[in-house]
Amino acid sequence: MIVVVDYGMGNLGAIINMLEYLGFEARPSRDPEEIVRARRLILPGVGSFDRAMRNLRLFDLATPLEDAVFGHDIPVLGICLGMQVLSQRSEEGVERGLGWVAAKTVRLTPPAESGLKVPHIGWSDIAVTRSTPLFDTADDPLRFYFAHSYYLRCLDSANVAASCDYDRTFCCAVSKGNVHGVQFHPEKSHRFGMDLLRRFVQET
Repeated sequence: MIVVVDYGMGNLGAIINMLEYLGFEARPSRDPEEIVRARRLILPGVGSFDRAMRNLRLFDLATPLEDAVFGHDIPVLGICLGMQVLSQRSEEGVERGLGWVAAKTVRLTPPAESGLKVPHIGWSDIAVTRSTPLFDTADDPLRFYFAHSYYLRCLDSANVAASCDYDRTFCCAVSKGNVHGVQFHPEKSHRFGMDLLRRFVQET
Protein backbone atom coordinates (compact mmCIF):
# COMPACT_ATOMS: atom_id res chain seq x y z
CA MET A 1 0.00 0.00 0.00
CA ILE A 2 1.19 3.51 -0.85
CA VAL A 3 0.29 5.92 1.94
CA VAL A 4 -0.18 9.59 1.08
CA VAL A 5 0.36 11.30 4.42
CA ASP A 6 -2.67 13.35 5.43
CA TYR A 7 -1.47 16.21 7.59
CA GLY A 8 -3.91 18.77 6.24
CA MET A 9 -1.52 20.47 3.83
CA GLY A 10 -1.97 19.10 0.33
CA ASN A 11 -4.15 18.03 -2.56
CA LEU A 12 -4.09 14.34 -1.72
CA GLY A 13 -6.84 13.46 -4.17
CA ALA A 14 -4.89 14.38 -7.29
CA ILE A 15 -1.89 12.31 -6.20
CA ILE A 16 -4.03 9.31 -5.30
CA ASN A 17 -5.96 9.55 -8.57
CA MET A 18 -2.74 9.50 -10.60
CA LEU A 19 -1.32 6.57 -8.63
CA GLU A 20 -4.54 4.60 -9.10
CA TYR A 21 -4.53 5.47 -12.82
CA LEU A 22 -1.06 3.93 -12.96
CA GLY A 23 -2.41 0.79 -11.32
CA PHE A 24 -1.09 1.28 -7.78
CA GLU A 25 -3.12 1.01 -4.59
CA ALA A 26 -2.93 4.22 -2.57
CA ARG A 27 -4.80 5.81 0.29
CA PRO A 28 -4.57 8.92 2.48
CA SER A 29 -3.77 8.30 6.14
CA ARG A 30 -2.50 9.86 9.33
CA ASP A 31 -2.60 6.56 11.20
CA PRO A 32 0.89 5.85 12.63
CA GLU A 33 0.44 2.08 12.21
CA GLU A 34 -0.50 2.42 8.53
CA ILE A 35 2.46 4.75 7.99
CA VAL A 36 4.92 2.26 9.46
CA ARG A 37 3.41 -0.62 7.43
CA ALA A 38 3.36 1.32 4.12
CA ARG A 39 5.20 0.09 1.07
CA ARG A 40 5.89 3.68 0.00
CA LEU A 41 5.17 7.05 1.61
CA ILE A 42 4.30 10.29 -0.15
CA LEU A 43 4.45 13.57 1.77
CA PRO A 44 2.49 16.19 -0.19
CA GLY A 45 2.17 19.83 0.73
CA VAL A 46 0.67 23.17 -0.26
CA GLY A 47 0.95 26.20 2.02
CA SER A 48 3.40 27.55 4.58
CA PHE A 49 6.41 25.80 6.09
CA ASP A 50 5.56 26.63 9.70
CA ARG A 51 1.98 25.43 9.44
CA ALA A 52 3.17 22.20 7.80
CA MET A 53 5.58 21.45 10.63
CA ARG A 54 3.03 22.40 13.28
CA ASN A 55 0.47 20.08 11.68
CA LEU A 56 2.93 17.20 11.53
CA ARG A 57 3.52 17.61 15.24
CA LEU A 58 -0.13 18.36 16.07
CA PHE A 59 -1.17 15.06 14.50
CA ASP A 60 1.80 13.23 16.12
CA LEU A 61 3.15 12.25 12.71
CA ALA A 62 6.80 13.35 12.89
CA THR A 63 7.91 10.41 15.07
CA PRO A 64 6.08 7.63 13.17
CA LEU A 65 7.32 9.08 9.89
CA GLU A 66 10.89 9.03 11.14
CA ASP A 67 10.42 5.48 12.42
CA ALA A 68 9.02 4.39 9.06
CA VAL A 69 11.74 6.03 6.96
CA PHE A 70 14.78 5.31 9.13
CA GLY A 71 13.64 2.38 11.28
CA HIS A 72 11.87 0.42 8.54
CA ASP A 73 13.67 1.84 5.46
CA ILE A 74 10.40 2.82 3.75
CA PRO A 75 11.05 5.09 0.74
CA VAL A 76 9.46 8.52 1.03
CA LEU A 77 8.77 11.17 -1.62
CA GLY A 78 8.17 14.78 -0.56
CA ILE A 79 6.27 16.89 -3.09
CA CYS A 80 6.54 20.72 -3.20
CA LEU A 81 6.09 21.86 0.43
CA GLY A 82 6.54 18.18 1.32
CA MET A 83 10.07 18.44 -0.07
CA GLN A 84 10.78 21.69 1.79
CA VAL A 85 9.94 20.19 5.20
CA LEU A 86 12.66 17.60 4.60
CA SER A 87 15.14 20.44 5.17
CA GLN A 88 16.46 21.72 8.49
CA ARG A 89 14.71 25.10 8.44
CA SER A 90 13.13 27.69 6.18
CA GLU A 91 13.44 31.41 5.56
CA GLU A 92 9.64 31.39 5.47
CA GLY A 93 9.24 30.76 9.20
CA VAL A 94 10.73 29.78 12.53
CA GLU A 95 9.79 26.13 12.96
CA ARG A 96 12.38 23.37 12.70
CA GLY A 97 12.08 21.13 9.67
CA LEU A 98 12.34 17.35 9.73
CA GLY A 99 16.06 17.69 8.99
CA TRP A 100 16.30 14.55 6.86
CA VAL A 101 18.28 16.43 4.21
CA ALA A 102 21.10 18.84 5.10
CA ALA A 103 19.53 21.87 3.49
CA LYS A 104 17.85 25.21 4.12
CA THR A 105 14.65 26.28 2.39
CA VAL A 106 15.21 29.72 0.82
CA ARG A 107 13.10 32.16 -1.19
CA LEU A 108 13.42 32.64 -4.93
CA THR A 109 14.82 36.14 -5.46
CA PRO A 110 15.10 36.99 -9.16
CA PRO A 111 16.26 40.57 -9.76
CA ALA A 112 13.56 43.07 -10.72
CA GLU A 113 15.13 43.67 -14.12
CA SER A 114 14.73 39.97 -15.03
CA GLY A 115 10.96 40.34 -15.29
CA LEU A 116 10.55 36.99 -13.54
CA LYS A 117 7.80 36.74 -10.96
CA VAL A 118 7.55 34.98 -7.62
CA PRO A 119 5.92 32.54 -7.21
CA HIS A 120 7.38 30.60 -10.10
CA ILE A 121 4.31 29.10 -11.75
CA GLY A 122 4.16 27.00 -14.90
CA TRP A 123 6.05 24.43 -16.92
CA SER A 124 9.86 24.39 -16.80
CA ASP A 125 12.58 22.10 -18.08
CA ILE A 126 14.75 20.36 -15.52
CA ALA A 127 18.26 18.94 -15.79
CA VAL A 128 18.93 15.58 -14.14
CA THR A 129 22.28 15.72 -12.33
CA ARG A 130 22.64 12.00 -11.57
CA SER A 131 20.79 8.72 -11.85
CA THR A 132 18.48 8.08 -8.90
CA PRO A 133 15.30 6.08 -8.26
CA LEU A 134 13.42 9.17 -9.53
CA PHE A 135 15.34 9.79 -12.76
CA ASP A 136 17.84 8.34 -15.14
CA THR A 137 20.41 10.69 -16.69
CA ALA A 138 19.23 9.46 -20.09
CA ASP A 139 15.72 10.82 -19.40
CA ASP A 140 16.48 14.40 -20.53
CA PRO A 141 14.73 16.54 -21.61
CA LEU A 142 12.05 16.57 -18.91
CA ARG A 143 9.37 19.17 -18.15
CA PHE A 144 7.38 19.55 -14.97
CA TYR A 145 4.77 21.90 -13.56
CA PHE A 146 5.96 24.24 -10.79
CA ALA A 147 4.09 26.46 -8.32
CA HIS A 148 6.43 27.69 -5.58
CA SER A 149 8.21 30.64 -4.00
CA TYR A 150 10.87 28.67 -2.06
CA TYR A 151 13.39 25.93 -2.85
CA LEU A 152 15.99 23.78 -1.10
CA ARG A 153 19.58 24.99 -0.91
CA CYS A 154 21.50 21.80 -0.17
CA LEU A 155 24.64 21.88 1.97
CA ASP A 156 25.87 18.75 0.17
CA SER A 157 25.59 18.89 -3.63
CA ALA A 158 25.63 15.08 -3.70
CA ASN A 159 22.01 15.17 -2.51
CA VAL A 160 20.85 17.17 -5.55
CA ALA A 161 19.08 14.93 -8.07
CA ALA A 162 17.91 17.58 -10.55
CA SER A 163 18.04 21.33 -11.10
CA CYS A 164 15.99 23.98 -12.85
CA ASP A 165 16.81 27.48 -14.12
CA TYR A 166 14.76 30.49 -13.02
CA ASP A 167 17.18 33.37 -13.37
CA ARG A 168 19.57 31.18 -11.43
CA THR A 169 20.00 27.41 -11.22
CA PHE A 170 18.19 25.96 -8.21
CA CYS A 171 17.73 22.48 -6.79
CA CYS A 172 14.36 21.03 -7.82
CA ALA A 173 14.85 17.43 -6.68
CA VAL A 174 16.81 15.67 -3.95
CA SER A 175 17.66 12.05 -3.33
CA LYS A 176 19.47 10.72 -0.25
CA GLY A 177 19.15 7.02 0.41
CA ASN A 178 15.43 6.28 0.67
CA VAL A 179 14.54 9.98 1.10
CA HIS A 180 13.46 11.79 -2.06
CA GLY A 181 11.84 15.12 -2.82
CA VAL A 182 10.69 17.16 -5.79
CA GLN A 183 9.83 20.86 -5.85
CA PHE A 184 7.46 20.49 -8.81
CA HIS A 185 4.10 18.74 -8.94
CA PRO A 186 4.29 15.31 -10.64
CA GLU A 187 0.52 14.90 -10.21
CA LYS A 188 0.07 17.90 -12.55
CA SER A 189 2.87 17.04 -14.98
CA HIS A 190 1.17 14.55 -17.33
CA ARG A 191 3.42 11.83 -18.73
CA PHE A 192 6.54 13.23 -17.06
CA GLY A 193 4.87 13.04 -13.67
CA MET A 194 3.48 9.60 -14.39
CA ASP A 195 6.94 8.31 -15.28
CA LEU A 196 8.43 9.75 -12.09
CA LEU A 197 5.76 8.29 -9.82
CA ARG A 198 6.01 4.94 -11.57
CA ARG A 199 9.77 4.90 -11.01
CA PHE A 200 9.38 5.89 -7.36
CA VAL A 201 6.93 3.06 -6.69
CA GLN A 202 8.70 0.39 -8.71
CA GLU A 203 12.40 1.18 -8.35
CA THR A 204 12.89 2.58 -4.86
